Amino acid sequence: MEEFELIAKTFQGLEEVLAQELMDLGANNVQIGRRMVSFTGDKALMYKANFCLRTAVRVLKPILHFKASDADEVYNVIKSIEWEQYLSCDSTFSVDAVVYSDVFRHSKFVAYRVKDAIADYFNEKSGRRPSVRLNNPDLVFHIHIAHEECTLAFDSSGESLHRRGYRVETGAAPINEVLAAGMILLTGWRGECDFIDPMCGSGTLPIEAALIARNIAPGVFRQGFAFEKWKDFDAELFRSIYEDDSMEREFNHKIYGYDVDGRMVACARRNAKSAMMSDVVTIECRDIKDFEQPAERALMVVNPPYGERLVLENLLQVYKSLGERMKHAFQGNEAWIISSSYDCFDQIGLKASARIPLYNGDLNCEFRKYELFQGKYKGFRDEGNTLVKDFAPLKRKSRLTGLDGEERKPRTRPQTDDMAPDADASMRRRRELESYLKTRIAKRFTGEREETAQTNSRRTEERRDGFRKESHGAAPRRDDRKPRDNDKRYGTKDFKRGDSRQAGNAGSREYKRNDRRQGGDAGPREYKRNDRRQGGDAPKSYLKGGKRTFTKRGNKGE
Repeated sequence: MEEFELIAKTFQGLEEVLAQELMDLGANNVQIGRRMVSFTGDKALMYKANFCLRTAVRVLKPILHFKASDADEVYNVIKSIEWEQYLSCDSTFSVDAVVYSDVFRHSKFVAYRVKDAIADYFNEKSGRRPSVRLNNPDLVFHIHIAHEECTLAFDSSGESLHRRGYRVETGAAPINEVLAAGMILLTGWRGECDFIDPMCGSGTLPIEAALIARNIAPGVFRQGFAFEKWKDFDAELFRSIYEDDSMEREFNHKIYGYDVDGRMVACARRNAKSAMMSDVVTIECRDIKDFEQPAERALMVVNPPYGERLVLENLLQVYKSLGERMKHAFQGNEAWIISSSYDCFDQIGLKASARIPLYNGDLNCEFRKYELFQGKYKGFRDEGNTLVKDFAPLKRKSRLTGLDGEERKPRTRPQTDDMAPDADASMRRRRELESYLKTRIAKRFTGEREETAQTNSRRTEERRDGFRKESHGAAPRRDDRKPRDNDKRYGTKDFKRGDSRQAGNAGSREYKRNDRRQGGDAGPREYKRNDRRQGGDAPKSYLKGGKRTFTKRGNKGE
């Protein structure tokens, strides 16, 4: 078959994984770009790419590359295409535009001009035109403009490829299926051991892990693809690809998903049943604090809440509990955690051996690897292991934020030349020197700070004394002050013997014998028989048959 250019779009950070998937399918001329991978292949490869790729969002087929400096030039070029070979007047279409240019500043305006060009072409030819439909059209056009470089392409996928079709219910903050599959593929896991997700939510990570372990194409659950409505669609070719299960394999381990929310556990079980993975995926209701050491070797991949879409009061405590259980109940295994918060990562309390920058939606995240070895790090290193960064995407810079939104750069360690024969000795001497210098500098600055603090305190006291003497005179001490009449130490007011302020029996205050304040029966206060305050039935009635009235000043009147 004839080969043509194709473009697979993905999320930032998954380009290398997508490129490897395409090479495994037999793609040629694979080139990695920003959030996309370009390649060449025939019609069968285009069908396979849509059906088999796990980390692709959509697959585009470019039909025209050109340059344009304004929207009118775009209109003229699009109108010059012979559109009868792609659609008819009875077809429906839609246009999606992506613009990175100082000249074209409104992507929707570009999409309108492309739509007008196609409609005017058919109107001039036959007096009729195809209709525009936003939902499920026959053809979807993509125009991409970078400065003056324009690319018009057909969307062969239709609905985004992350919509596998097995998910029947979701939670409050579900992870994208493409991102979930990409995270698992980044770990290098292909079903060699058990898989554990202690915070599975709606079960996306365990289900994607099951599909990877059995090598089942993610497109088997979809209702259809956009290329099935094209004029040159080959139904027999696509049927042969759809029914080919020769690459599927057995999986002899187990996949576990846990969550503390019973509703999410029920949701994850329904999704696993919809994906026909209930035999290998086990979902249970369990708190991270109750996580126990697995009986077999396992890989852990976790997508905990970040505090963005799903807000928790004890968010940092969740990460602290996760790190504690990883350290004490996951020894000898490997764990990967994704998050967008530097503060949350700090609560884990473990050193990451790898950091891969990823995007979860519009959140800048890091996907960190933790190797939970048994014993001390020295023994782990003596076995030939080391906590180093060993993955290509780690070379890219990543910026995380704290819970306060402040951006922070990840801490890095100075790199050494591994080819040098004395690299280890050189690094050891360098670290010893740095430690010595840090200690000396710390002592020096500590002494200087103490001396400076004492000097500043002395100078401040001198300035205060000078100010008192020059402006107001020296402030007398407490004992030198003139006694005041109301000062208890130097003379007090003559209170009556029984004054309550002298803890007496209120000698100067005379209370009626039956006053309520003396526990009496409200002698001088006379209440009516049916007064409410005396348990009567008359509401707010102090006079027989009347109500309280008030004067202009607010006093009670009769």
